[in-house]
Amino acid sequence: MHYVVIGAGPAGVIASETLRKTDPTGQISLISGEPEPPYSRMAIPYLLIGDIDEAGTYLRKAHDHYQQLGIEVQHNTVTAVRPADQQLDLATGGPLAYDRLLLATGSRALLPPVPGIDLPGIHPCWTLEDARQIATLASPGTKVLLIGAGFIGSIVLEALAKRGVDLTVVEMGDRMVPRMMNETAGGMIKAWCEQKGVRVHTSTQVTSIERIEAAPAPVSSSSSPSSEGGLRGLFRRLTGQSQPAGPPPPPPPEPVEGAPSLKVHLSNGEAVDCHLVISAAGVAPNLGLLDGSGVSTDRGVLVNAYLQSSDPNIYAAGDCAQGKDFSTDETAVHAIQPVASEQGRIAALNMAGKVTPYEGSFSMNVLDTLGLISASFGLWMGADGGEQVELSDPERFRYLNLQFRDDVLVGATSLGMTQHVGVLRGLIQGETHLGVWKERLQADPTRVVEAYLAMGLTYR
Repeated sequence: MHYVVIGAGPAGVIASETLRKTDPTGQISLISGEPEPPYSRMAIPYLLIGDIDEAGTYLRKAHDHYQQLGIEVQHNTVTAVRPADQQLDLATGGPLAYDRLLLATGSRALLPPVPGIDLPGIHPCWTLEDARQIATLASPGTKVLLIGAGFIGSIVLEALAKRGVDLTVVEMGDRMVPRMMNETAGGMIKAWCEQKGVRVHTSTQVTSIERIEAAPAPVSSSSSPSSEGGLRGLFRRLTGQSQPAGPPPPPPPEPVEGAPSLKVHLSNGEAVDCHLVISAAGVAPNLGLLDGSGVSTDRGVLVNAYLQSSDPNIYAAGDCAQGKDFSTDETAVHAIQPVASEQGRIAALNMAGKVTPYEGSFSMNVLDTLGLISASFGLWMGADGGEQVELSDPERFRYLNLQFRDDVLVGATSLGMTQHVGVLRGLIQGETHLGVWKERLQADPTRVVEAYLAMGLTYR
């Protein structure tokens, strides 16, 4: 059996490893469209901060990990899938045949359709190559404008702020992380960021970007005939001082090289001069290789309970897969790493003949924004006909919102209250009937730990 996995992110890597465990003799080909070893995009912000080097982003640290497992890693691009022939067309080399195929192609970064978006100095932050470019340009004091304050944008925001840049954020939604937080919580995250020195424009769009012509370089003061150049020499000549008073001052920090080269026009009428623009305006599943294949797609590759596509020999996992949503029983694409990892594992088991249904992807987001931890789970926006309870303390940046359907907790949002994160997920995923504890939580939502323990549940 020849298994081919397209995509070397978490879904693809875990699928390849699971295939090897399940089928010790099968041939496994893992195709990566980037030149680096398989890595995690979620580690890129830590690379930008300087907490890790590039090797720290790699999903597996041993240089011979895949070789030891008998997994062939190919750095190539799949240009087309031909299910009728069970073959792939590659950018380099001949066609590649498969018996079972996993699409773990992930997502691509989207650039907003505004004039000037293709100018030099404008980058997405999605690949290691993007990170290299940004690290070169985002030095302390650099004026940076970040487009997008969703989940990905807020992670990038954290990294940029820790690099010491002069940061402006533009988000078209009416709050930060609008697909993860309600208006109250998203507004509190905005206030927190502004308190930390980040300028945030919500309900605002970038309308155009233009290049600023460089101003003539100033004449250096070191050309003065004085024995000492620069401002210090000028000061001494004007004041008559021949010797410095006390020890010389420390050298100033390295200045940002050059004046801002980009002017970003906003829908609120403002214009922001900056050295660097980073777009985190969203992502879309990589589906182009399926054009003309006949494989059914919608927002992603449509899959059944076994992560199998409309073609019985083709499966999908991760950001490109559209499968069952745990909370709604409808289909959805959940582009988060825990979902990708689990889908990769389940898809591989089914590809190798070990029938295993997938329970559905669970919407779960946990975000650290400049030290403020926020989280949302399940139907955080509420269920039709459901009830909610809310606890808000904006001065202390504390917030908790619980959503109920009958006596079952179906969604939750928390901000600055990390002690509740684990139990909220457990209660929602367990679809636990709370009984009298529903009324108790409506009276005091901070008692979720007590409710969890009262239901006879234990921490996992």
